[in-house]
Amino acid sequence: MTPPAPYGREGGLFRALRSAAAREWDAYCWHPFVRGLAEGTLPLAAFRRYLVQDYLFLVQFARAQALAVVKAESLEAMWAKGAVVQAILDETKLHLVYCWDWGLDEAAVLAEPEAPETVGYTRWVMDQGFRGDILDLEVALAPCTVGYGEVARRIEAHPGRLREGNPYENWIVQYASPDYQAVARASAERLDALGETHGGAARLASLARVFAEASRLEADFWQMGLDAA
Repeated sequence: MTPPAPYGREGGLFRALRSAAAREWDAYCWHPFVRGLAEGTLPLAAFRRYLVQDYLFLVQFARAQALAVVKAESLEAMWAKGAVVQAILDETKLHLVYCWDWGLDEAAVLAEPEAPETVGYTRWVMDQGFRGDILDLEVALAPCTVGYGEVARRIEAHPGRLREGNPYENWIVQYASPDYQAVARASAERLDALGETHGGAARLASLARVFAEASRLEADFWQMGLDAA
């Protein structure tokens, strides 16, 4: 399957990072877990495991985005990142409702310990933010935000895409929606802008390593779900 046209602009930082980490990016965006979502063949136990850990991930992702407020390069960027934090916190409430639809009790979700893959990924992102500047942190965050947009687009383009009777249809539609696609595009465009103001071209090698590692950790998160099946 031919991947969809990448986000970001030609010659921009996001496309450069995506190209430099093409192997890790493709392994993440078209992981067997993702193909299972597209075809409706993913074991239900795998998705339930993913749902619980994704809630725990969102809590830590909000913390990382809050760090981006601290690291932000301007007051305008602080306002924007503050809105992102609030949106993620709101999403955690909706996520619990979605878990309930899958037969997952809220108390049980809240009591579930973080999987090693969840801990490893989220704390690594925070470490990138503490050690580096706003560009380092945004590069570590981008594979999640932008990647889910591309995952949805790849699913929609898949010849084996199942719509009728697919238990994961609501999940797919959420990330394929115009609203989420706008979020993914904006995240890629922010990387392009930061690349211009924060020396992205001169730092491409180190930033590409961060982007590749974040993509690898995303793939590990999918695998964590599959391993529960």
